[in-house]
Amino acid sequence: MALLRAMIKTLLATLLVLASVALHGQAATFSMKRGLNLDQWTTWVGEEKWNDPKAILPFPEWRKFLKDADLEALKDAGFDFLRMPVDPSPFLSDETVALRDDLYASVLDSARMINRAGLKVIVDMHLIPSGGNRKIGMGDVMDDPEAFDAYVEMVRRMARTLAAEDPRQVAFEPMNEPIVDCDGDGTSLWPDRQLKLFAAARASATKLTLILTGACYSNAASLAKIDPKMIADDNIIWTFHSYDPFLLTHQGATWAGDFIRYVTGLPFPLTAVPHAQLDVALDTIRARIKAEAPWTRQNGMLAYLDEQVASMDTDEKLLGLMDAPFKTVESWAKANGIKLENITLGEFGMIRQEYGNSYVMPGDYRAAYVRDMIARAEAHGFSWSVWSFGGAFGIVDAFDGDKAEPEVMDAIRSLH
Repeated sequence: MALLRAMIKTLLATLLVLASVALHGQAATFSMKRGLNLDQWTTWVGEEKWNDPKAILPFPEWRKFLKDADLEALKDAGFDFLRMPVDPSPFLSDETVALRDDLYASVLDSARMINRAGLKVIVDMHLIPSGGNRKIGMGDVMDDPEAFDAYVEMVRRMARTLAAEDPRQVAFEPMNEPIVDCDGDGTSLWPDRQLKLFAAARASATKLTLILTGACYSNAASLAKIDPKMIADDNIIWTFHSYDPFLLTHQGATWAGDFIRYVTGLPFPLTAVPHAQLDVALDTIRARIKAEAPWTRQNGMLAYLDEQVASMDTDEKLLGLMDAPFKTVESWAKANGIKLENITLGEFGMIRQEYGNSYVMPGDYRAAYVRDMIARAEAHGFSWSVWSFGGAFGIVDAFDGDKAEPEVMDAIRSLH
């Protein structure tokens, strides 16, 4: 009898696994190909003014800048969807209690505004660090169990807010770039937390496609550590982000670590200029490190610079670097029976200008990078969304109402 029970248990477990694999083999309700991330503006009022409807509504922040015609122009440029970052912090702040219903309603109205322009939309809950003008950010949600529980309830309500929308037009992403499990084997905390977020979203929105991800800034290697059979659902799209090679995509970004701020003036690809011209740019970076970086870090930074340049100093090496995340994700998808159309490159891009920094990346370098990344994504069968409409990585707008150089948008229009 014990043997029979064991055999039945094994058979049931096998059937469950097969059912899960079969589910993952189905296409999600929401389909997409070519997208753009709207901005996550952080220049708006501090939290102490979030109780003022004139300051915080309409929401998200882009509603104060963009009109119907701006969205329709994106449709005309060849995009079929927008990824709409929504700052979760106001939904978790004591300052907005009286306006909470209005905030949820405004997100719904914003999604519908994008749909009316002929574009599909991913509603992306996009936490950023706390500090400055906000008390609650990614670190607080990941480190404080009560804050995480509050975030889960926010996800539940946001999903309920969106639940009645056409699932072919609206999808929901419960958390952008979780900053957790970046050490060790990278699987200790995130799978369980994502399962809770999934359960809250799915309980409230039974028909919407949900966008799920790996840990540690949604990098490809972290997605490959996820066991998708934990979430036996046929209406999931899995996302990863890639800004490789970071040395070239984040030049001058003061918020991206203590090394990259000293790096500006490198072309894309490195072979785009004569070798002597590249040497001048590298010598300028080395001199800046020696003059400005902490003395105890200088030798390490100089060695790291040389190592990174050597890893991409031919077009073949560069292609290998850029394609590696895509290969990782494709192998994971095939091993787990996930259709490639259910994978999206949720973010990629090249900085245009760090705010307050005089250096502006030439438009032809940015266009070449975006073209190459789109080619990688589409060669692997993945959809994609470039970062972003405006700001430091802007491909439509720059800062202070100025327009970005046209080369990147021209490259995307040429895909028609």
